[in-house]
Amino acid sequence: MKKILLLCIAACAVFSFVSCSSTRSVTRVSADTQIDLSGRWNDTDAQLVAEAMIADVLRRPWISDFTGANDKKPVVIVGDVRNRSTEQIETLVFTKSLEKELINSGKVRFVASEAERAGVREERMNQQTEASPESMKRLGQETGADFYLGGVITSVTDRVDGQRVVFFKVNLELIDMETNEKVWIGDKEIKKIIEQSRYKP
Repeated sequence: MKKILLLCIAACAVFSFVSCSSTRSVTRVSADTQIDLSGRWNDTDAQLVAEAMIADVLRRPWISDFTGANDKKPVVIVGDVRNRSTEQIETLVFTKSLEKELINSGKVRFVASEAERAGVREERMNQQTEASPESMKRLGQETGADFYLGGVITSVTDRVDGQRVVFFKVNLELIDMETNEKVWIGDKEIKKIIEQSRYKP
């Protein structure tokens, strides 16, 4: 009788553990599906802000002024976008979205970032000794940028009880590389309300 009782207790303990353990399911979705689980800055924010800000910068007078004076498309480089928000933000995702929107617009020419240029220069140096004269790329033939695009991401968080409001602001500036003149300044704001109900046993 004692053994049966112990077996019943053990069985109940196992059943209780299994029933209380959580399960996980994974569902594949389209990469462009907008998903916001935590309210933090995410890939959707990066893409939407990039689209809006590049659309704005490309319809401003600086581009027609440059094209009219030089009879060519301006060459742009995307530089540093600093994260001054309260969150961990992978700014490379955002800068790559900016680059994509600029290149795909067809209105500007585009040069590689500082880190990318370092890799290309190393490969070009290797070609001087390893590649055939016909295929070797010459030194000192890089295209210089006419304009530098950079900026900062900031945020403010307000919270009370189970509710939180997160406000993101992205400021970008386009600077003439020769004169340091700021030819465009733009900003984009995102506000999110995150509500979380308290656990009730």
